[in-house]
Amino acid sequence: MTASAEKEVVLLNEAEARSELSRLIDEIRHHDDLYYNKDAPILSDGDYDALRRRNVLIEDHFPHLKRIDSPSQRVGVIPRSGFRKVRHAQPMLSLDNAFTSADVAGFVARVRRFLGLLEDASVKLVGEPKIDGLSASLRYEHGKFVLGATRGDGIEGEDVTANLATINDIPKILRGADVPRVLEVRGEVYMTKDDFRQLNENREQSDEAPFANPRNAAAGGLRQLDPAITASRRLHFFAYGWGEVSELEGRKDPEYPLGKTLVEVRRRLSSFGFILNEPICVDSDIPKIISYYENIVANRVSFPFDLDGVVYKVNQVDWQSRLGSISRSPRWAIAHKFPAKRATTVVDKIVVQVGRTGALTPVAELVPVSVGGVMVSRATLHNENEVSRKDIRAGDTVVVQRAGDVIPQIVEVDMKKRRKNAERFSFPENCPVCGSVARREAGEAVRRCTGGLICPAQSVERLRHFVSRDGFDIEGLGEKQVEAFWRDRLVLVPADIFRLKEQREVLKARDGWGETSVRNLLSAIEGKRNISLERFIYALGIPQIGQTNARLLARNYGSLEVLTNFMIQARDVESTAYKTLISIDGIGEQVAADLTGFFSASHNQEALIALTDEVEVEDFVGTSSDSQMVGKTVVFTGSLSTMTRAEAKAQARALGAKVAGSVSNKTDYLVAGTEAGSKLEKACALGVDVLNENEWRELLGL
Repeated sequence: MTASAEKEVVLLNEAEARSELSRLIDEIRHHDDLYYNKDAPILSDGDYDALRRRNVLIEDHFPHLKRIDSPSQRVGVIPRSGFRKVRHAQPMLSLDNAFTSADVAGFVARVRRFLGLLEDASVKLVGEPKIDGLSASLRYEHGKFVLGATRGDGIEGEDVTANLATINDIPKILRGADVPRVLEVRGEVYMTKDDFRQLNENREQSDEAPFANPRNAAAGGLRQLDPAITASRRLHFFAYGWGEVSELEGRKDPEYPLGKTLVEVRRRLSSFGFILNEPICVDSDIPKIISYYENIVANRVSFPFDLDGVVYKVNQVDWQSRLGSISRSPRWAIAHKFPAKRATTVVDKIVVQVGRTGALTPVAELVPVSVGGVMVSRATLHNENEVSRKDIRAGDTVVVQRAGDVIPQIVEVDMKKRRKNAERFSFPENCPVCGSVARREAGEAVRRCTGGLICPAQSVERLRHFVSRDGFDIEGLGEKQVEAFWRDRLVLVPADIFRLKEQREVLKARDGWGETSVRNLLSAIEGKRNISLERFIYALGIPQIGQTNARLLARNYGSLEVLTNFMIQARDVESTAYKTLISIDGIGEQVAADLTGFFSASHNQEALIALTDEVEVEDFVGTSSDSQMVGKTVVFTGSLSTMTRAEAKAQARALGAKVAGSVSNKTDYLVAGTEAGSKLEKACALGVDVLNENEWRELLGL
């Protein structure tokens, strides 16, 4: 212990504080390594906490000395799951995919329709190579790099600031005078092919398993406890976009501080010191855009890094703002993926899986084959009709492709190689797991098991859905663990997951488990006792309730208590609660039936009570909580002249409003365009505030 460590913090001078912070960082990092990686701690919890408290006290007293690799920048250091969570100021969205030229043309057509443009209106796009890496967000305040995060689930990522700071391509201080006070730069972390080959050679010489591809190596390098390991991976960074942007230093904020077009924004990012992905194409002619894509495809092997497609983005920034996003992807961008990789193999047999909603899905088990460097042994056949249409049989030689380089599917059967005794696949009429009748309703392609909760397959799949990435996202509790825990009756309902801490000794005694793995799992579970309302709704696995509908319900009802009460009341289709439910834009009668059926079932009510005894479900928080529209219910009717109806609805939702499809006494505003009909009459009868298009725009400050 140094002499300065014995002093009270208020008595330290700056030199002593700087020296002690350096020592504390090294000492805490050493003890983190002993505890988390080597399972051999030498400090008591109290002594370790004292070191971290001392570090925080010094930083509070000398804030300008806080280092980017300080222990205070993270909460604990649990391997693979212990990075501090960071909520993005603006969501980091994923992209929709295009696989054909027709898909690209369809994307442009959708942009025109949403913006209300003529069919032949020019829509200039920017094409960029799509790097096969992992997304990261960099936050700069007054030009200084202060925070770096992974994309995570798009809403929350992991704080990997210290690791990103080791990447030479990332400027620590931005160049230039016109730097925004706050700037979030989005981009891709990647590893070059040469560095990847060298890394794998080194690993093989050290008897370590090689990485499968550069992306995996980059991802593993970025999520290291020790930034020195990240530095050794020689990672790189391309900037491609932005998130939060505030006013420019020293002058009033223009409407678009980085530029009016994406091309202008790219120039600004370059002037700040960022490296951009090249070459790009800027054009409104779709054949020229496709020609650019084909040139990238033809020359992809010559790039020093892996690519997995081309991204097209609308060039006008104001159009990007108007287009906004849907679910988890922007309307103004799309990824044109490379042609699917194909290979030939043999169908060993066809099995039928049962999903969480009872859907029976045929799956072809294949003789393992490498498709684009990934071993494929299974391919979904989707449903009964698809098997019949393609006439896929056990023993068939088939062509398999990975659509978008990800999802395996059977493209065609080589009929010339079919065995003479090959039997046509007969789809089961009973559940292959529980034996219950599998019913196919009129007009549906899917056959479903009617066993419900007595069907083990449905129970396991519902639990898997509950802990999936877009649900509770519990790391270490994967498909195999869920099935094993259910089979051994450790986890039968979701609440049991949060009671596993009572089974610590039982878990430690299981094959393949020990003190460290049990501790990591229980720690991951404890970290998920608070969850947003929309993620909770999604995790319940209600039929037809994906992420979009889950967020709609969260936005409209606000809290789990209100949602539950309304859904139970809405069981009566004559009730106000039911009419309110089906008035939500996007919720129809079929979805309403699934919702009310779920919440009214006694076994589901019991499961919810047990679960909410274990977790805290946070009330819905909109992204624009300072907007006067938050919580207001708006209905649109008639034709609008300055924007399309779809754009107006998206704009209202982005500001926190609830968009309904019909007028009721709970409607706050009816926005009436030309040729408004019965909705206008009802609004007037109920005394609802009626706004014309100009008044609506004035209300929003447009």
